Amino acid sequence: MTLAQQQLLLYQSPPHPCGYLDDRASSSLFIDPDARLDPASYGALLTQGFRRSGSHVYRPQCPDCHACVSARVPAARFHPRRRHTRCLRTNADIRVQPTEARFDPRHFALYQAYTAHRHGDGEMANSSETDYRDFLITDWCDSEFLEFRLGDRLVAVAVTDRLPDALSAVYTFFDPTLAGRSLGNFAILSQIARARDLGLRHLYLGYWIRDCRKMRYKGDFRPLELLLDGHWQSFGPQDDLPPAHAR
Repeated sequence: MTLAQQQLLLYQSPPHPCGYLDDRASSSLFIDPDARLDPASYGALLTQGFRRSGSHVYRPQCPDCHACVSARVPAARFHPRRRHTRCLRTNADIRVQPTEARFDPRHFALYQAYTAHRHGDGEMANSSETDYRDFLITDWCDSEFLEFRLGDRLVAVAVTDRLPDALSAVYTFFDPTLAGRSLGNFAILSQIARARDLGLRHLYLGYWIRDCRKMRYKGDFRPLELLLDGHWQSFGPQDDLPPAHAR
């Protein structure tokens, strides 16, 4: 059954503290967890600003804030900036290998090291194996884990969903001792290249948030398409991105 043939039930979460902007409250719109989703229906939901966390599909629905803006890169038209070219040169010795989306103790150990460093004061820093599985793996989506290896050393993993005409970057975690390599940016560049090699149109990046340092970097990948007022709008290297209140 296609998305158009389904009448999806939507649920809204109660307001809670925003994980991105300290002075804001957040609320999300969730697709019915019992809905029968597949890569095609999820791909259609991505075009409407939704995103997945584990098996749950959601989008921000905050009445007084429109800071979260869905972002995607048109893979064939992407042109790396100078900083991206440097990043590619720096990481030319890293091998990228797609692997099956399944639990791997080596992946989990790297995830724990990353979240302990990046989210030391949050819940993610103490994630269990069950938390990890519930966050990254689902049985209805065609996903893969891109492994990044420096010799035999696993240095990063990029969880990536494959849709009929796009890839979606779910989450990337990497060795926190290698900060100088900009492995997060390198992962996005690698996912863009993989989308292009597979003949797919876009790489979905999740949400661009101008006022959040951890999410603002997505605006560097141009041309960038943003979902504003229900329409995807393209921004080239010389274009100003919209103010935070635009939607």
